[in-house]
Amino acid sequence: MQLNYLESGSGEKAIFLLHGLFGSASNLTSVARSLEADYRVFRVDLRNHGDSFHIETMSLSEMAADIRRLADHLQVDKFSLLGHSLGGKVAMQFALEHPERVEKLVVADISPVAYKPHHNETLAALCEIDLRALKSRSEADQILQKAESELGVRQFLLKNLARDSNGGWRWKLNLQGIDACYDELRLAPEGEAFEGPTLFIKGELSAYIQDKHRGDIFRLFPKAELEVIPDTGHWLHAEKPAAFNEIAATFLAKTVPG
Repeated sequence: MQLNYLESGSGEKAIFLLHGLFGSASNLTSVARSLEADYRVFRVDLRNHGDSFHIETMSLSEMAADIRRLADHLQVDKFSLLGHSLGGKVAMQFALEHPERVEKLVVADISPVAYKPHHNETLAALCEIDLRALKSRSEADQILQKAESELGVRQFLLKNLARDSNGGWRWKLNLQGIDACYDELRLAPEGEAFEGPTLFIKGELSAYIQDKHRGDIFRLFPKAELEVIPDTGHWLHAEKPAAFNEIAATFLAKTVPG
């Protein structure tokens, strides 16, 4: 099984962009456009997301293996990785398992640590939506309001709602698979330290990257750098696209010593 992906750009180097939980390749369109002049850019739908395959398991290591298979299929041997949130965890796991294939690593607003559960209400609300009885997106939005007060987040989640061939509704997400594997998704990436160039980008208002994570970050990514985007939350690439894209592009363009 192969992941769905969107390709753009015509540069000599390649970069894979990985979205977060409940997201899809389309979330990273702005990032892709900012890199297309210098890279072949591959925006990927992770398993159980977007137009990629649905499957019962989704450990970080399995998702890293999906990226390896896709890169092999595309005959891309060495490349950079940029991942946001869950996509950042998958990117870190790939770099730890296949360091020889990673040129540079960019991790957006996530640390290599295990997190406490905090998506349970959202998952429950999504699973509560009865697609057979659903009349409209606004009806689904009303159900989601029980778990999520922010309109922007609800709109993001409802991008996963699509029409099926019979005119009814379907989820692009494999909600049951994500729910069953959620405890695994919360775990930290594991492996031998990745010695390559690594950048962590933090949203100042987000709690996903904290000072107490520094030990874990530098243990696994000893050459890590950290940039903070002021007055920005977890969705930093959507909230401050110009700042995010400039930080990422500047880091990726830097010459590696030696």
